[in-house]
Amino acid sequence: MKIRGAVLDEIGRSRPFAESRPLTVSELELDPPGEGEILVRIEAAGLCHSDLSVVDGNRVRPVPMLLGHEAAGIVEGVGPGVDLALGTRVVMTFLPRCGECSGCRSNGRTPCIPGSAANNAGTLLGGDVRLRRDGVEIKHHLGVSGFATHTVVDRRSVVPVGDDVPPAVAAVLGCAVLTGGGALLNAASPTEGDTIMVVGLGGVGMAAVLTAASLGLGDVIGVDSMPEKLETARELGATSVYTPQELAESGVRAQIVVEAAGNARAFETALAATAPGGTTVTVGLPSPDARASISPLTLVAEARTIVGSYLGSAVPERDIPTYEQMWREGRFPVEKLVSSRITLDGINRAMDELADGKAIRQVIEFDH
Repeated sequence: MKIRGAVLDEIGRSRPFAESRPLTVSELELDPPGEGEILVRIEAAGLCHSDLSVVDGNRVRPVPMLLGHEAAGIVEGVGPGVDLALGTRVVMTFLPRCGECSGCRSNGRTPCIPGSAANNAGTLLGGDVRLRRDGVEIKHHLGVSGFATHTVVDRRSVVPVGDDVPPAVAAVLGCAVLTGGGALLNAASPTEGDTIMVVGLGGVGMAAVLTAASLGLGDVIGVDSMPEKLETARELGATSVYTPQELAESGVRAQIVVEAAGNARAFETALAATAPGGTTVTVGLPSPDARASISPLTLVAEARTIVGSYLGSAVPERDIPTYEQMWREGRFPVEKLVSSRITLDGINRAMDELADGKAIRQVIEFDH
């Protein structure tokens, strides 16, 4: 079938992206779903730093590639062996799980091994590619390729949600919430009275703030260099906010500190702000050559723990229903994470907004 999607042909074009236009919205050919796969009509797709990191070259992927990994939509077709009914709304997740490897047996602590291999190769979990443009194969982004009107994904890349969950909310559940919320619920496991700090207030960081506030265990602190983001963090439930400089001068520390900025300086800030006996959870994805400085003596003398958490150490089919129910009960207003709603044709300018740190979650809405 014919679809429209945003394809990255060349990595590392100069900014502003609105002028260099690294993403080309064009017509593509999408094959029908194979065994264990589904055809999804995309309703909403969020822009994340993991998309930007492919555009700017911090995360090199095979190109040409149809980007987008945080999305939700409606099942419009199924291949053999699929248990989903047509018309089901699904959340797409960017790391499919085979359910059999040592990574899957780790209960979310480590990624699925075949899923990671497929993501690196730009294929679906079964190893196939369902996209072409003018006869040329177009790679899949993290098994999703959500910046398009339709996509074919592996059944193991989606989690069904209720019809009452708005598309934008459903989309954000698949990456920002799984990662930011999971940093707390899965990797940190806070207890009553713990102060929780979040360093880096993009989509993932704000989701961590929102999750921390919903838990109601103790004070919630937001840290970012942009004043407007600090104000948003207050609106989402942060009890106090700081710039990194203000935080360093204040001497404030927390039992649990989540680093969600994806750069080495933010990691150092988070580590310095972790209280004795506390836990630093890092979920950001900096450049592979980024390096941070730490004091091993401090780790020993203060009995500190550092935890790396990919995708919030989540098991999507377990965790998404939890967040869905929290939203349904009014305890978790995920829609507040959506900072703007855009069209697919505005995607290059939206990448500039993301790179400038101005956006929390921009969501592409598809008008079918």
